[in-house]
Formats: sequence, C-alpha cells, structure tokens
Amino acid sequence: MKSKIFISINIPDKIKKRLGMAVEKWQDLPVKWVKEANLHVTLVFLGFVDEEMIPKICQKLSASLQKKESFDLEFEEINLFPSENSPRMVALLGKDSEELKNLVNDIEEGLEISYAPKKSFQPHITLGRIRKHKWEDLENKPEMREKFLVNISVNSVDIMASNFGEGGKEFAIIESCPLE
Repeated sequence: MKSKIFISINIPDKIKKRLGMAVEKWQDLPVKWVKEANLHVTLVFLGFVDEEMIPKICQKLSASLQKKESFDLEFEEINLFPSENSPRMVALLGKDSEELKNLVNDIEEGLEISYAPKKSFQPHITLGRIRKHKWEDLENKPEMREKFLVNISVNSVDIMASNFGEGGKEFAIIESCPLE
C-alpha cells in the first residue's frame, strides 16, 4: 500500500487559530480553505511512497538532521501566491531563510533526492487553494494582502502522511525528528 508523504514543519495551534480567524472574512471567495489542523510549512514533497519504505525515510531524515540547530522563521503577510496576477493559493508568506534553505538542501541530500541545491527558500503556509475557473469569473478580484507578523520556532521536522477520509484531507505525523 502507498501513502502520500511529505516532510514539514508543524506550527503551534495558537498560530493556526489566529490564521483561521484572519481568513474568516474571505470565506465566501472561490477558495478551498485548508483546515486549521492541517496548516504547516511543507519542506519536501515525496509523493506516493510504499509503506515499507517509510522506516528507511525516517532513518535517513534523522541522520540528515543530526547536529542541526533550532532556528526561527519570520512570517510577514497573507497574500496570493505565487503572484497576485496568477494566484494558485492564499498563503502566509515568510522571509527568505538561509537556515531553512540549508535544512531543505540537507534533507534532500540525505534522502538522495537532491537534483541541485536550492539558492533560496521562501517559507509559506498554504491557507487555501484558489478555485481557478471560479476565481477567473470574478468581476472584481479581491485585495487579499494583509500584514500578519509572526515568528515560528523550528525545533523539529516531521514526516507526514496525507489521508483522505469522510471529512476531507487529514494529515498525520508519522515521525517527528527533533533539532538541537
């Protein structure tokens, strides 16, 4: 059996709640909103993986994170992403982070999926996915830029599985790997 696997940084429930409240005013827009419980920063998407491979992924991830120190991520605003002219999602956007870029490069190298080291990595938290055709049909596109300043301490990296159930998509932590 295969599971949809990705590596992420989970965020505190308090910040998830604040983000949920911040997007309430846009609930009537053609956006499929992410459930508060599922908010996270995706680092590496692995796709569908045979369940027998998951212990090896956990082992490789733990090894690639040895001696990696905790750090903070700074987030600045909620905005359309990747651009206001051609949005695919609504996201909380963060500042480029050298520590995060290095972390992602180390993870990809440790999992042996690295093609070329990333030169930068701007963190974002997907808040909702734009429903493209309905969005394009809007006569007046809404302004969705809002300051939202928050720092998130990165103390661990999680291997996550995406499960589909009656209530929609749910994410579950398979393993959490602490940083120093």
